[in-house]
Amino acid sequence: MRVTIIGIPVLDQEVALKFYTEKLGFVKKHDIPLGEGNRWLTVVSKDVPNGPEILLEPAPNHFEPAKVYQKALLDAGIPYTQFDVDNVQEEYDRLTKLGVEFSMEPKEMGPVKVAVLKDTCGNNIQLVEHL
Repeated sequence: MRVTIIGIPVLDQEVALKFYTEKLGFVKKHDIPLGEGNRWLTVVSKDVPNGPEILLEPAPNHFEPAKVYQKALLDAGIPYTQFDVDNVQEEYDRLTKLGVEFSMEPKEMGPVKVAVLKDTCGNNIQLVEHL
């Protein structure tokens, strides 16, 4: 078994695509219209273009429990997922200059350093550096 796709619920796929590509630096992999304005929209790491894909899933707009769950995590400050980075402080500085809002600045927590950003699409995303 292996992970090939992981979904992240987003409130607006176009806003999510811009954020995940222009700010976070992912690259669009698939963009397939599914009807009613929905798309099979995935992005990948520019460093691993054939690696796991992130599906920018419009579920909160069509499935109320997904919307409730996403909002509850956001309101509680709980990250929906995490992305590993080589240097949290450098990513924090780079993203802050691009206007990305963080709910938690870089902080060492045992064997890792973490920061939490808001993805403009209804999610907190944790950045993790393994020390």
